[in-house]
Amino acid sequence: MGNTAKIVFIGAGSAAFGLSMYRDLFTSRDLAGSTVTLVDIDRPALDRMGDLADVLNRRMEAGIIIERTTDRRAALVGADFVVSSIAIDRNRLWRHDFEVPKKHGIRHTLGENGGPGGLFFTLRTLPLVFDIARDVEDLAPNALFINLSNPESRIVLGLAKYSRVKPLGLCHGLFLARWFICQILGMTEAEVDLWGAGLNHFQWVMHCRERATGRDLYPVLREKEKTHDPAFTPLIRTLFRSFGLWPSCSDDHTGEFLPYGWEAGEHGFDFTEDERGRGILKDLMDGIIDGSRPIPDDWLTPSWGERAVAVITGILHNQKRFIESGIVLNNGVIPNLASDIAVEVPLMADAAGVHPVSLGPLPEGIATLLSVQAGVQRLAVDAAVHASKELALQALLADPVITSTTAARQILDELWEINRPYIRPCV
Repeated sequence: MGNTAKIVFIGAGSAAFGLSMYRDLFTSRDLAGSTVTLVDIDRPALDRMGDLADVLNRRMEAGIIIERTTDRRAALVGADFVVSSIAIDRNRLWRHDFEVPKKHGIRHTLGENGGPGGLFFTLRTLPLVFDIARDVEDLAPNALFINLSNPESRIVLGLAKYSRVKPLGLCHGLFLARWFICQILGMTEAEVDLWGAGLNHFQWVMHCRERATGRDLYPVLREKEKTHDPAFTPLIRTLFRSFGLWPSCSDDHTGEFLPYGWEAGEHGFDFTEDERGRGILKDLMDGIIDGSRPIPDDWLTPSWGERAVAVITGILHNQKRFIESGIVLNNGVIPNLASDIAVEVPLMADAAGVHPVSLGPLPEGIATLLSVQAGVQRLAVDAAVHASKELALQALLADPVITSTTAARQILDELWEINRPYIRPCV
């Protein structure tokens, strides 16, 4: 047996991120003999995901040792990798993040990673993330901390600036961009390679190439995009035509950072459909666990999204594994953005750790857009770390989504009261 590791998955009761992780864990043969410890404070959710892990581990003969516990500190002792996927009362608070700004006249798209919603996601999430980080510092100081939670850029920046953990953020935004691009190109996703750089959910495709030949596909994309259905991802395409590169993610995510993002739609997250989908997924999981439902074929293949398992196996087995996209501290990787911000770029993972790959400077217009948002993110992180309402107001007033000082103060007061139980200093 080769190298083995202890992997602690915090927030393992999350059905969506948990299933994505499971597809990668149990289709891999590189983690046989390793231990995966599932952690969640929601015991029923933890038991469901633990039972599902046992079924998939046996079915795919992955040879992984599965543990489960509600005791985070006990789980972290001796961990080599910590994967975190956490949220606080996710949908209830997110509704407030979206609806309160609209009530005060602010037009926005999603309310999760940018604008006033992004600020309050940061204010309430970072204290919990830092609770976990302090335990990691104490019990597993050499572990890689892999964050899957939003707002990704702000969490990674906060950890890099104010903790001793080694943070890495992972997101599937670049793969979403590939899906959009392939719809226009008329090609399959397996045929197309993308290389991107920027901020999380505000990343830009620097290279778009045919995988088999290396052929530059940007000229084809520019030509075909001109006659494609105009209703298809209109904000992304407006930015593409104006700035010359394709932004990753979708209209609603990208629109969070722009004062005109709402022009492509301001309906927000579909909470009703999300809850319905979660119910369907839980029923399916229960059926698989009790044997009354078959395992879907696509669960027996690697996932489409985050690359946590690829990072882990690359480091564990010194594979020099290419990781399409990850969030790290910049430190000059994108030379025309500030060094002390979190950026999303390609990576290599091997026994020496995670190594960001520089694609060079971004076009100046794009760098200008990102620099504005990077400044907002720094203010939001400092506001969260210090539980400072004064810095939170500065973050709002610096955010291009905010178009009224009166609205900014009203939003701040109302959402601060709603989130008061979760806002506290992190240092």
